[in-house]
Amino acid sequence: MNISEIIPLLLIPFAGTVIGAGSALFLGEKFAVRIQRALLGFASGVMVAASVWSLLIPAMNESVEMGKFAWVPAAVGLLLGVLFMLALDTFTPHLHPDSDTPEGPKSKLGRSSMLVMAVTLHNIPEGMAVGVVAAGVLTGEVGMTFAGALALAIGLALQNIPEGAIISLPLRASGNSKGRAFGYGALSGLVEPIAAVLTILCIEYLIGIYPYMLAFAAGAMIYVVVEELIPQSHNGEHSNIPTIAFAIGFALMMVLDVALG
Repeated sequence: MNISEIIPLLLIPFAGTVIGAGSALFLGEKFAVRIQRALLGFASGVMVAASVWSLLIPAMNESVEMGKFAWVPAAVGLLLGVLFMLALDTFTPHLHPDSDTPEGPKSKLGRSSMLVMAVTLHNIPEGMAVGVVAAGVLTGEVGMTFAGALALAIGLALQNIPEGAIISLPLRASGNSKGRAFGYGALSGLVEPIAAVLTILCIEYLIGIYPYMLAFAAGAMIYVVVEELIPQSHNGEHSNIPTIAFAIGFALMMVLDVALG
């Protein structure tokens, strides 16, 4: 298998973002708070399950020759992934949908562009995750299977549907046209296949630290969940909806990985 044969797999998560962004074309300008919380909770559950079953456990399996220290690459890679996202979060101007206060350095970017930047930051680790798993399939030197990569891609596509809606619907509600809201929402997911391809292109130089790469992607995704998605899903009045949605998303991704992987 070569990279041209695996490109369709890399586009699956992006397709999920486009589908979610398409909600701006047919849903009203008002976005129910309960629905938004449920979508955020669902996305969080999928990302945590994907981090564990598709990335951290394989990272430890690839390090089995280290014996009782097989956890080292997973732990170190995870922490490096968290630090990487912390740096991006600190030094990139962005604005979250539930906030009026921009984060990161001062910028002259408009509100719409800042919203897209926030979701784009979230999508970088997802693209890296698909890329590192797909790279393992391409090299054939590690225990990664195409079915496992497909399970991860489908899972991320499912969680990208609500993410696409979460960016496009608030833009629509703030007065943007349907086409503009859809365009910005879809554009926010374009970074995923780009990040995936860049990861694959670098794999020949990084294959020696493959378990660390898997855990790095997991740490980056977990950072997004804990720092942004979960707090946003529980913002405001207390509700169990995002917690239930989290459990559903987690269980669905777990089933997908075990069934297809």
